Amino acid sequence: MENMQYSEELLREFLVFRGFTNTLQAYETELSTDIGRGFQVDKILDLIFSVYVPKYQADKLVGLLNFFKQCFFSSSEAVLISTLLKLEVSILRYYIVHAIQSGRRDKVVDFFGANGNTLLLKREDWIPWFAIPYIKNPSLDPQFRVYFSKEWYDALHLSFRNFLSEIFSGIRIPALLKISTEKNTVKRLKNDIKQLNDKLSQLQALLETKEAEISHLRSMAASTSATALISQKSISTSNDGSHSLEDLLAPSAAKDEGSNLPVKDLKVAGASFPSLLGETICSDDGIPLRSTNALQESTFTSSKAVVVSNSVGELTNIYDDAKESLPSDNTREMLREDDFPEVRVDFQETFLGHTSPISRCRFSASGTNIASASVDGTVRIWTYDSSTPTSKNATIYCGAEIMSLDWECRSDRLLLIGTADGGIKAWNVDAKRVVCDLNTSANFPSVLDLKCSPVEPVFVSAAASRRQGTNEIDKLGLASLTVWNMKTWKATTVLPLGEDPPAITSLCFNHNGKILAASAIDGMIHMFDMSAGLQITGWPAHDAAVSSVLFGPDETSIFSLGSDGKANIRMELA
Repeated sequence: MENMQYSEELLREFLVFRGFTNTLQAYETELSTDIGRGFQVDKILDLIFSVYVPKYQADKLVGLLNFFKQCFFSSSEAVLISTLLKLEVSILRYYIVHAIQSGRRDKVVDFFGANGNTLLLKREDWIPWFAIPYIKNPSLDPQFRVYFSKEWYDALHLSFRNFLSEIFSGIRIPALLKISTEKNTVKRLKNDIKQLNDKLSQLQALLETKEAEISHLRSMAASTSATALISQKSISTSNDGSHSLEDLLAPSAAKDEGSNLPVKDLKVAGASFPSLLGETICSDDGIPLRSTNALQESTFTSSKAVVVSNSVGELTNIYDDAKESLPSDNTREMLREDDFPEVRVDFQETFLGHTSPISRCRFSASGTNIASASVDGTVRIWTYDSSTPTSKNATIYCGAEIMSLDWECRSDRLLLIGTADGGIKAWNVDAKRVVCDLNTSANFPSVLDLKCSPVEPVFVSAAASRRQGTNEIDKLGLASLTVWNMKTWKATTVLPLGEDPPAITSLCFNHNGKILAASAIDGMIHMFDMSAGLQITGWPAHDAAVSSVLFGPDETSIFSLGSDGKANIRMELA
């Protein structure tokens, strides 16, 4: 009841806004006499059988029936649609019968003049009815006798009543009554969005904190990586007269200024000491002996021993600090592990249309429609989004193995299908029919790939010849690349591949459609200038056949997957 009152207020507001005052008055009058406040099937039956038919208002009758079809054709109930179409035919035939019985054959002629072409397109069994205005006694004709009986009219009246009662009282609610429910749904969704945004903000803040912690740990690991090795290696001199780090730190070594202190191969693996870098050690007479930015074998006198002693003191501090700052085993383990975000499935739907294994699948440009091909030579188009007003679902029987699929890049209207018998079909999803059926050269029957230009109304087909082989790759022979015009549906250019080119397995346009990448079974990737129709470069990318090639998002790199088990990337394509 709340939805009903809300819808009535919306309708009243609309009539006032448009200035339909007479309609508003009639609307208010009928509201005041309305008792049930629900669907009233008798008034619709009276409108058809007591107003439109007796007063020969054929255009209004046809318009009302078309309105019913428009309401129900978006429904997924095929039985309801089929029943409505049958009832429509019977009601229109009753209109003709009533006009004949009333002696108004001219109205029958006018009816066929206005709607004859449409009726013939829908059903061929309307053809005999075009002769009924000229038959003397059609009620006695065996072909029309049943339609003039009262029993047939009563059955039609009752069937239409039951159909309308079933539809409006149980299955379908008028769209205007859904507005209030949808308003509440929108309000609830907005609250959910607000809560999710708050939660997202909290998670982002937590993520930033964790990233800062990881960054700190990584920087600490980088700063201590050099000093960490000091715990495993000691600083020593050579075997003849060598001194360990503890000997160098002994008081006798620091105080014996009168003796020569031989120091050889003083090394600290991976460490740097600020007190030594940039210093120059000189002899007693001021002649420079060596620079400490690269320690070399030398023999120091007592005048140089002081420098070494002071430097060793700094080494001692660094050594102690390094032992304290070494990461623990748990810390090392944590630094070696990369945190990957958890993959969560938000939506999943299963389509059960295929009866054989699915070999290929392609999303349309908008991502709304999906085309899938199975090994039995059928292609199915289905829409996973239930909010789409008109379903594009269809089944296409190609009669041969499907080798390639590709959608037109600029819309969701056209799907290109390549087969193993050299066929290329263009399927219009709106009209639900094949708008063009092309064929490649008989020498290249296998259409391995199709690719539409993102800008121009053209597409490129990669076809291959057949030969004897042990597997699918070995059975592919020579290649042919053909450019097709999607306005004239004719071949315009054959791209040059050289002499005896191996089969092309995958195609890809760049963002502006000026460059085409093509991969082959010999591991090569070829690049073509589409405006000139010439090959501009090529390189060996794999040691075996290339399965797929794709431009990177920055348009300066290209990715390829090969049957050799490698994924390659080539940079700086500009």
